[in-house]
Amino acid sequence: MKNPVEFLTRVGLLAIILFIFRWVTDAQVPYTINLFIIFGGILLTFPLIWFGRKMLDKQPSVTRAVWMTTFVHCGLGITLGVPLVRALITHQQWSGWDLPISASVGWALVVVTGVASFIVVANLALRGLGAPFFIALSQKLAIDWLYAWTRNPMVLAGLAFFVSLGIWFQSLFFVLWVLVLFTPALLYFVKTYEERELEVRFGASYIDYKSRTPMLLPTRPRR
Repeated sequence: MKNPVEFLTRVGLLAIILFIFRWVTDAQVPYTINLFIIFGGILLTFPLIWFGRKMLDKQPSVTRAVWMTTFVHCGLGITLGVPLVRALITHQQWSGWDLPISASVGWALVVVTGVASFIVVANLALRGLGAPFFIALSQKLAIDWLYAWTRNPMVLAGLAFFVSLGIWFQSLFFVLWVLVLFTPALLYFVKTYEERELEVRFGASYIDYKSRTPMLLPTRPRR
């Protein structure tokens, strides 16, 4: 990495996020507080992204975009990551009505969507020279392979994976939580912040890519 300060900052933030995840995983909290974290924590994503976009628009430079994205991604580790961790480890406490779908079907979907998520990460690493979130921001604009079909294959695969987990858990409430709360928060981040920071970092090439490639649902690439 060319900038050692940027590298050390990311390492430090990643260490903090991992520490928080470990603490959240082991923490014993009352049922109502757990539900508040799972359902209310997600809502904090919206003001976080709104503020990040405002700060980026004040000075839309590449350097500013890199630093703001680092801290916005770190914030998402709290507002999206913490509720997700709690939802996963405590889903049996609030699973609600059982889905009439075999757990084996759910497990098969988990495997398929998990493999798809891994392939997307590999796609970004090889074609964009980056990794998910602030671990390593993409150095190039990934526009081919899976990214030729949709601008956000990682988001699509990730959401499919979490829905598959809910089916495997046979938990209607978990599936609804993913669809009704987690998905809108993640898509708000993509539309409001990520698309703007990619415009700042990659300019006309991203704007052209955006104009010919769907945001989420895949379509055949234009020639």
